Amino acid sequence: MKTRDKIHDARASRTRDPRTSPLRRTRGVLLVAAVALSTAVSGPLTASAATGTTAVSGEVHTRSAPEPVVTRAALDPALVAGRGADTAFLEQEAENAVHTGTRIGPGRDAYTLPAEASGRSAVQLAPGQYVEFTLPASTNAVTVRYSIPDAPDGGGIRAPLEVSVNGGRARTMQLTSEYSWLYNQYPFTNDPNAGLLHPDWWITECGCVPGEGYEVATPFRPMHFYDEQRMLLPKTYRAGDVIRLTAPERTTAALTTIDLIDTERVGPPHVRLKAANVLLFGADPTGRRDAARAFERAIAFAQKRDLPVYVPPGVFSVSRHLIVDDVTIEGAGNWYTVIRGREVALDEPSPDGSVHTGVGFYGKDAASGGSTNVHLSGFAIEGDVRERIDTDQVNGVGGAMSDSSIRGLHIRHTKVGMWFDGPMDGLVVEDNIIVDQVADALNFHTGVTNSTVTGNFVRNSGDDGLAMWSEHEANANNTFSRNTVQTPTLANGIAIYGGTDNTVSGNLIADPIREGSGLHVGSRFGAEPFTGGLSITDNTTVRAGTYELNWNIGLGAIWLYALDRSIDADIRVVGNHFLDSTYNAIMLVADWPVKDLYSITNVHFADLRIDGTGTSVVSARVAGFATFENVDARNVGAVGVNNCGAFNFGPTGSEFSLVDLGGNDGGGAGGAWLAPWMLPNTITCDDRPPVVAPPAPSPW
Repeated sequence: MKTRDKIHDARASRTRDPRTSPLRRTRGVLLVAAVALSTAVSGPLTASAATGTTAVSGEVHTRSAPEPVVTRAALDPALVAGRGADTAFLEQEAENAVHTGTRIGPGRDAYTLPAEASGRSAVQLAPGQYVEFTLPASTNAVTVRYSIPDAPDGGGIRAPLEVSVNGGRARTMQLTSEYSWLYNQYPFTNDPNAGLLHPDWWITECGCVPGEGYEVATPFRPMHFYDEQRMLLPKTYRAGDVIRLTAPERTTAALTTIDLIDTERVGPPHVRLKAANVLLFGADPTGRRDAARAFERAIAFAQKRDLPVYVPPGVFSVSRHLIVDDVTIEGAGNWYTVIRGREVALDEPSPDGSVHTGVGFYGKDAASGGSTNVHLSGFAIEGDVRERIDTDQVNGVGGAMSDSSIRGLHIRHTKVGMWFDGPMDGLVVEDNIIVDQVADALNFHTGVTNSTVTGNFVRNSGDDGLAMWSEHEANANNTFSRNTVQTPTLANGIAIYGGTDNTVSGNLIADPIREGSGLHVGSRFGAEPFTGGLSITDNTTVRAGTYELNWNIGLGAIWLYALDRSIDADIRVVGNHFLDSTYNAIMLVADWPVKDLYSITNVHFADLRIDGTGTSVVSARVAGFATFENVDARNVGAVGVNNCGAFNFGPTGSEFSLVDLGGNDGGGAGGAWLAPWMLPNTITCDDRPPVVAPPAPSPW
């Protein structure tokens, strides 16, 4: 998607549920009866997960079930209360559970399994080993985040995982690494044995542009290890029941790595009686026959009759774009309605440069007026994208959609979950789950205005989790709020590239892996300038502040970067919590070739809590200034301010000034993080200070 400078921006950027509802016809409209989920028991129920004792209708059963450890982003939920998405599921990390495997991590070095795990730890199972979790609440559905090895020559393998509850009969969950394991330099490859894709690019491995005779060890820079799989259970289980995940003796995977399990109780399927039901138009709910034409007929009928389109429980095969305009499409819920497609090679490239197509719901091109009044909800989109080709339009949702909404979707294995090419206005993206992408999870690209992204859950994106990219035309008056973004394997949790009067508030961002930060503000990729204001308020980052491969330095949990032009808009960074930052909490930087051309000014940091930095609170590698007020820090690993400015080191001090507005307290072993002798622009430049791992975050 975004084209990156090859030296300084080298990243440039099947499980089927066979159950279907019974069908009947009334007044020419196909009705779908709801499938009632079976209940675990009838009669009174009490449970004590602490003691492992349950009483059902007077009968007592004793189990040795430990108390479940429920987390959010691998933290005590109290530490992130009120921030991030309100999800229907509860997260439990494998490293906190009972297991017979081997804990890996914690570790944050790129290209390793611990680094890409939630919380930077996981559990590895050899054949015959298991991990088991105590259910914290009634549950009939589970999501397992896992990794299994690649095939020796790439392309992935499949392996079983046994899922059992309370020692009962195991069901088999099919795992795959066909959508995992990328290698090498941008745009990456599935071939673990490939040599350098760009032998003329500078690489940190030798600190050079490889010359004649230099070869890298293979596999070179393995990444994107994890995937996840969902399963509806045969009934609803109770709090205190124990679910076990076992790598069977017969598994084809030498090791099965379990990162976490999400458990939830899914309600019955949603039913829309008065609707254009896709089954009436010939759609096959078993997924054996292509359903694209049936969907198109249903959409056309619904548009003429002012009806919604209803997609009942089932798996529907669609392997090309469905163009949507002035239409509502509802599924039975994303656990029940799955729209799945293969990636299809085109006979010749399309006008937009795509060489493949695949499943996707697309608004009309903005150049043709775009689409309006599109409403998508309650279904899953499952793609078949296994490599990153930036010109390909193989995204789950795309195009331009004004005065529209997207709610309750589950999207995985597409290139980008949602990529919007404006101009467009008035879009609401709410309560969706976007996982396991090879590029961004969501991107507002070019002239998206007055739109909101709220309550969404993102995990394992291959580029920015959520982004606004003001290429050619500014994005304006948009809000990203109360979203959770976890483990982007490349780039940032949330990134804003130019634009006017946008807001990022109340989000939770955890575990970015490399070449990015939790929060990023960048004048780069040809974006329009920042104008007006940018508000970044009440967000929490955890285990952010990653390693920048191309510079060989650590970044900040929040990172401001002036590459294409100066950043001088009114930027307010207020009320944020930066927890357990791998390197710096705050970083402001310009690239070396433009260090004397561009600056960062008018940035205001206030009411921040910084708990743990591997290096500094503030690292400045740019000219300009910022103000600081009520910025409290503790567990700081290096000098509080690493102020290199523009690296000219004149006798008058650094070219970057810190303005102390008071209330800036705390620090580390070296004393106050913002000491008077540092102000306003003392040179305190240590290009690569030693990293001191901070303690785990704790209540303030």
